[in-house]
Formats: sequence, structure tokens, C-alpha cells
Amino acid sequence: MFLTRFRINTARLGSRNLLASPQHMHAAVMSSFAGALPSAENTSRVLWRLDRNSRAEVLLFMVSEERPDLTHLVEQAGWPTTAAWQTYDYKTFLDGLTTGTTWAFRLTANPVHNVRRTPNEPLKRTAHRTPRHQMGWLLKHQQDAGFRILETPAEQRRLPQGDEHQLIVRDERRHRFSKTEMITGMANQVPLVTVTFDGRLEVTDPVALRRTLTLGLGKAKAYGCGLMTLAQAG
Repeated sequence: MFLTRFRINTARLGSRNLLASPQHMHAAVMSSFAGALPSAENTSRVLWRLDRNSRAEVLLFMVSEERPDLTHLVEQAGWPTTAAWQTYDYKTFLDGLTTGTTWAFRLTANPVHNVRRTPNEPLKRTAHRTPRHQMGWLLKHQQDAGFRILETPAEQRRLPQGDEHQLIVRDERRHRFSKTEMITGMANQVPLVTVTFDGRLEVTDPVALRRTLTLGLGKAKAYGCGLMTLAQAG
């Protein structure tokens, strides 16, 4: 497994086109692999995420089984003569995860649930719209994903409710794009709501967490969701 980091040159026109469209970014990511076609069917082994730290600092992270070649991204959206990308061996890090260790984490995800308005209506996938429900989505998935989000000590909580965990939700983004159905050939308008979670966690099941880190968490992995990364907790 490989973890790759690439800084996007936000001043370039090619960068602005990629950043405005999850579909275009997905195609660019998949074009980094000689053995992959740029389609949503290949996302089981490639995850990606954009970290928009500031207007001038946008980072692309990728996790993949194959080592990527981002030459085309450097030419289109980078600094061709002065900067490239960094790819790291991820397996060593993954194999070193142990129960009880704590980490800071970041995850961009598509928190959704299935609802119906009437008893006879089919279930419809709907995005969670409030930070409280978005946090609840992640808390619901934490056990199966191999971690436990750390709780905030009572004396450090600033709010009566909503501040129980060391977790924040930020950078909500809403997209709408056309997607062609494979069976009917008709194009449908697909809404996509994404948020970024920052927080601290404890490893409860290293095997499950490795699976989460390499296969992703939640829906819309083709469009920049599902990739969780860990860092030393400060």
C-alpha cells in the first residue's frame, strides 16, 4: 500500500477546473495508475481526499495498492520545474497500529442515511444536514471501523450538548452533477454533500482500522470521500 501527498498550485487554471469538479478530480486521480481505467468501478483500491487548508494550500492525498505517477497532475496543476509529489510505503505504518494507541485523525466523508416520508415510499438515501447528525453518523460507525473517538473531559466542555467528544465538523460542501445510469443510459442529477471531520481517536481493533484506512469509510469514495488519515496526537 502507498500513501501519496501532492500540493496543488491553486493559481493555475487547470487546478481551478479540477477543484471545482469531483468528477474531474476523480478522473485525474485514476489516470495516475497504468492498470486502472478512470471510472467509478475502480475506487475500491484507490482513495483520495482534498485538504483545503487555505486558499493557497490545497493538498491531495491518495491511498492505493499501486504506486502512482502524478506527472500529468504536476503538469496540469502543480509546479513542473520545482515540485513533485511524495509517495510513502504505507504498509509499515499500518502494520504498526496497536490497540490502545491514540491518534489525531482527519476524514472527509458523505454522511447519509436512508429515510422514507410515508410507509409505502421506498427508502431514499439522504444527506445528514446538521453537524450534530453528521457527528452522530461517524459515532455510529466507529466501532465497526476499529476505533473509538475520545470523549472530552467534563471540566473541559464548553457547551452543555454537542461537545462530548474530541471531534469537530467543518468545510461542508455541496455538489450537484450528472451521472449516467448504466442500465437505462439516462442522465440523473446527483447531489453530494461532504464534510471534513477532525478529531482524536483510540484504536480498538487494529485489523478493522487497517481495513478502514485502506478501503475507506462511507459512500461516495469515487468523489473524494472515505479517506481517513492518522497523525501523532499532540
